[in-house]
Amino acid sequence: MNVAHLVGRTLARLGVGYAFGVVGSGNFQVTNALRAAGVPYLAARHEGGAATMADAYARMSGRVAVLSTHQGCGLTNALTGITEAAKSRTPLLVVTADSAAAAVLSNFRVDQDALATAVGAVPARVHGAASAVADTVRAYRIAYQQRRTVVLNLPLDVQAQSAAEVLDVVGPVDPPAAVRPDPASVAALAGLIAAADRPVFVAGRGARAAGAPLRELAEASGALLATSAVAHGLFHDEPWSLGISGGFASPLAAELITAADLIVSWGCALNMWTMRHGTLIGSGAKVAQVDVEQSALGAHRPVHLGVCGDVGQTAADVLAALPGRAPRSGYRSPALAERIAREGRWNDVQHSDLSTADQIDPRTLSDLLDRLLPRERVVAVDSGNFMGYPSAYLSVPDEHGFCFTQAFQSIGLGLATAIGAALAQPDRLPVAALGDGGFLMGISELETAARLGLPLVVVVYNDAGYGAEVHHFTEATDAELDTVRFPGTDLAAIAVGYGCAGLTVRTPDDLAGVSAWLDGPRGTPLVIDAKIADDGGSWWLAEAFRGH
Repeated sequence: MNVAHLVGRTLARLGVGYAFGVVGSGNFQVTNALRAAGVPYLAARHEGGAATMADAYARMSGRVAVLSTHQGCGLTNALTGITEAAKSRTPLLVVTADSAAAAVLSNFRVDQDALATAVGAVPARVHGAASAVADTVRAYRIAYQQRRTVVLNLPLDVQAQSAAEVLDVVGPVDPPAAVRPDPASVAALAGLIAAADRPVFVAGRGARAAGAPLRELAEASGALLATSAVAHGLFHDEPWSLGISGGFASPLAAELITAADLIVSWGCALNMWTMRHGTLIGSGAKVAQVDVEQSALGAHRPVHLGVCGDVGQTAADVLAALPGRAPRSGYRSPALAERIAREGRWNDVQHSDLSTADQIDPRTLSDLLDRLLPRERVVAVDSGNFMGYPSAYLSVPDEHGFCFTQAFQSIGLGLATAIGAALAQPDRLPVAALGDGGFLMGISELETAARLGLPLVVVVYNDAGYGAEVHHFTEATDAELDTVRFPGTDLAAIAVGYGCAGLTVRTPDDLAGVSAWLDGPRGTPLVIDAKIADDGGSWWLAEAFRGH
């Protein structure tokens, strides 16, 4: 028994859900100790992909995931994915080798603590055999109870130290304690809600576990319900749901949110994306914000009331404090219910089809895929000009059906996101919606998906370029835009080379190939190379670029 083995066994005993990584000499022993102790492990093709898989798995499973990397370059390869996880407060443990203390001239030597701090993660370290179990448990507690991404450094000389197996002292770690709001804040929020005629609740990442109490409070107060992108699906079967607030909002959702006289943010940052730079907050509307972090209150825009507390606990306390407790109609009326049912989703909005004989309108493509694909799905969306189409048009069954790794706004994470989400939700059809640029950036993990035999549908919205830059730098010349345009590529043929099924889609009729794949056996991923028509620039990025 050495420290590497002891750390792996300790993490298994603590109950980590899944491990992802690329094995090198520095993390060989700890990774195999995890596996020997029963932790499932997925060997990715790149540490960046492994990091995003671990992030997505943790988000969709509710369990702490492990990323295992080699020292130095193994860790730096994973930094983009680690940054995304850290910004999203994903409970993730990065178990990384580190150079021995005396190896000051090692090629692998970098300041790994500083790297973790620089991207918003928490640096931690195993200091020696005597403290190895305590160091590991402490790192796990921070990840699990504080919802943080922790980089646990395992120096090579420490890993090799002999260690006694003292796992009998490792017990279960309690989940994060619910923070109860103070009574004065509860009373103030109850008063705002009781006085509102047109309240809207917007739920974010911090509300993903609080769907039931929020629905109950909304019913009692007559509020309409919406979510940020990361909480998409939380109110999927609710007739008073407006879907996603912000850039992806349907015209009706934007209209009703803007007309609200009270907007209550539940575990939602109220950033420029969710509130369209504040334009969704109508003149005279009051804004209240509930968040477990005091520092989040009013961070992006002024609020009339900030309440520090757990979303579910706060919603329950406010419901109990509502004066009279009799349900109010508020924003809810039979006429509005009918209108939401009729035109609440983008799929219900008529569009002028831009399809040609060679290219398909991305709205038409997305709507048809929503009809074709099974409802029990988990959708992962990459970043780019296309991203609003799958986000707005592909319905999901609940908050575990949509994985949006976009806190860092990096393209290239979508495919790995879908793999991690698929392992967390194995009973659902995984769908990866990507642009051609992001697909090619992360293509190494296509082999991983094929090796696993995942029944994964990869939809590539292929406009042969970096569409955001092509469409939204409108003052640029054609010569300048040559830097973000590329020759057409047969992505379906490339996918076949990776061991996947490949399908090129130019017209709606070509989607018959999707139906054939769905009929079975679904033994390999399906990559759809959708040649999409020029949309002139998506509405959500036009709004975003306006802010820059």
